[in-house]
Amino acid sequence: MPFVPPSWCPPLPQVPDSISIESFMWEERYGRHPLGYSQDPFTDGLMGRTYNAFDLKDRIDHLARGLCKEFDWTPESSEWEKVIGVFSLNTVDYVPLTWAIHRIGGIATCANAAYNAHELEYQLKDSGAKAVFTCLALLDTTLEAARKCNIPKERVYILPMAPNATQKSDGYDHKTLEDIVTAGSKLPKIQPSDRSWKVGDGARRCAYLCYSSGTSGLPKGVMISHKNVIANTLQIFTHESPTREDYAKRNMLQSYTETALGLLPMSHIYGLIVGSHVGAFRGDGVIVLPKYDFKVLLQTIQDYKINMLFLVPPMIIHMTKSKETVKQYDLSSVRACFTGAAPLGKETADDLLSMFPSWAVRQGYGLTETCTVVCSTVPEDIWFGSSGSLIPGMKVRLVTVEGNEITGYNQPGELWVQSPSVVLGYLHNDKANKETFVDEADGRYMRTGDEAIIAKSPQGHEHIIITDRIKELIKVKGHQVAPAELEAHLLTHPGVNDCVVIGVPSDREGEVPKAFVVKAPGSIEESDALLKRSIAKHVEQHKTDYKRLRGGIEFIDVVPKSPSGKILRRLMRDKEREKMRKQGAKL
Repeated sequence: MPFVPPSWCPPLPQVPDSISIESFMWEERYGRHPLGYSQDPFTDGLMGRTYNAFDLKDRIDHLARGLCKEFDWTPESSEWEKVIGVFSLNTVDYVPLTWAIHRIGGIATCANAAYNAHELEYQLKDSGAKAVFTCLALLDTTLEAARKCNIPKERVYILPMAPNATQKSDGYDHKTLEDIVTAGSKLPKIQPSDRSWKVGDGARRCAYLCYSSGTSGLPKGVMISHKNVIANTLQIFTHESPTREDYAKRNMLQSYTETALGLLPMSHIYGLIVGSHVGAFRGDGVIVLPKYDFKVLLQTIQDYKINMLFLVPPMIIHMTKSKETVKQYDLSSVRACFTGAAPLGKETADDLLSMFPSWAVRQGYGLTETCTVVCSTVPEDIWFGSSGSLIPGMKVRLVTVEGNEITGYNQPGELWVQSPSVVLGYLHNDKANKETFVDEADGRYMRTGDEAIIAKSPQGHEHIIITDRIKELIKVKGHQVAPAELEAHLLTHPGVNDCVVIGVPSDREGEVPKAFVVKAPGSIEESDALLKRSIAKHVEQHKTDYKRLRGGIEFIDVVPKSPSGKILRRLMRDKEREKMRKQGAKL
């Protein structure tokens, strides 16, 4: 029997399936917070540039008109004829640009701002992008990739990072988004694409094409429909409504909106949906920062009196390891922080709460393939180490390697997810589609590749606890060891600033854990040997015998991570295998 959301969770409203994301976000009839009572949706945290909700709605309309004119497109044509790449650091125009693309029935393919030219070239080619919007900092990379994709220079546009900035490179004056908005404001109105859609078109038409790195091979283009985004926005909105309504009631407010941090990359599904769409829909203001800078982040929280922090575990670890720096800033406005994209260890969460006892330290779990959130904690039911309860409209199964369904608590299995937010599939990848999306008697499920258990929280509600990626679990004498568990524990050692754990071959045990550690600045240990011994003892004193670091401890300068904070263990495994191969080991 599948697991479903807890009884306290409100039911999911009907999800519209014949409108675009842009209509859903900007027409109040679908439940959006009234425009006149909303905060400014996006504000540049460095420059202060902002637009109120009414102005931004008009700006999106003008940009949509300008795009049709610029490319000679019509709202009625297929979305696959109107694919536009977005390769930029965060700006206040990033997400509004994608909504303008949706208004004319096109697809936005958002590319990781950390990509090199070769990686960007692959995504632009695979998606069939006809043009690309970038920022000045990434222009050279964009031009190199565009040239190899036969995208002409005049189809490379600039998203200004500051007002009135002159954007020039390579002797060519690139049009900016502002140029297209200005031109569009002088053009006749156009009918939004979805005015001609039939029932179900919103569920069939692709809106975002985001690329998921997966565990191996080239990144896969994830086709996300309009309905997928609308569904997850409503799911998160509904899941958190009781908390927000209670807060408004206790403080005698008609409704509650908050100021949230917009630091996470908007190219990543977490920053795109949770950080941007949900906030704008419920009237919150998002303070946008282009990239992670620790002191700039703290200063921005202080200056804008931010209430909600959307973070990833490395940022929280940085806070807990930099207590003296954090004390220099006033973070009293913060009521809660939410972390996802990678596991947050209970030890790190406890450490953060010891610094900020009034914060609600929340965690969630989701994937690009589920258009983000599957489950999350709420302030009334936080259980560190858990990713929270299923949100409305979610149904999950736990399935063993042998294909048996788990129906009890505290038994591990692969997490399978069914939801209106589960995506259309992968572009140009039938093999991955067959492996990932499964048709069962009660509907279509997405196989996450993550091992999880269902357990009851101290409040008595069912929570999902993600153990680790199934392919990354270390098998020691038949026992499964989760790297994330050991990493979370290692981070509580004062000499460990960051770490990654992988399995390495062992004749006797099959595999054993090995830790790669970034030393904390100013470590008081007399030598590396003593520090290694101290770290190993730290694990021995708190973990069972088969979880000990028998593969050894190696010091490194930096842990490889994705922009969303996910540890790239695969890179460490590949490096370790290559090193062992050179040493003559049989692998």
